[in-house]
Amino acid sequence: AFASIYDKKMGKDGNAQSSIGQFNTAATPLQMAMVTAAIANDGKLMKPYMVDMLQAPNLDVIEKHEPQEMSRPLSAANAEKVQQMMVNVVQNGTGSKAKMSGVTVGGKTGTAQHGEGNKKRPYAWFISYAETPDKASPVAVAVVIEDSEADREDISGGGLAAPVAKAVMEAVLKSQG
Repeated sequence: AFASIYDKKMGKDGNAQSSIGQFNTAATPLQMAMVTAAIANDGKLMKPYMVDMLQAPNLDVIEKHEPQEMSRPLSAANAEKVQQMMVNVVQNGTGSKAKMSGVTVGGKTGTAQHGEGNKKRPYAWFISYAETPDKASPVAVAVVIEDSEADREDISGGGLAAPVAKAVMEAVLKSQG
């Protein structure tokens, strides 16, 4: 397991570069999925969990997860502004490969530098959410593709990671009915 990295001693230039994946900041896919979920959930960050329910062999419920709010990292008004920008990325920008008919999809593509002096192949990122017209709980997904065999110039979040995110979001929405 890899930990996230944020160099608290870097200057403003390093902070600006980190915000677009060009310095030494690193985040895990779970962290980025949580960021996306908070944006899609109007600023509410929910506590993540891996198992929804534990059942005994006779199918009695032993333990069931109940959603818990963890924090409010951004206001509902700011979350709405970011949602609009993320929807625009999918509707009119680099995330178009995540579009789904009849579903609101927001996303942000990323191509993060990798290796000393960016000598290794970059990582293709796509964070996204999908929301159905009935406004049920949005689905948030973060995809990172590392060490792709694609040519360096063909590695992009919109090109490689967005289709994967779309497939995952479609499967989750289909399973919800």
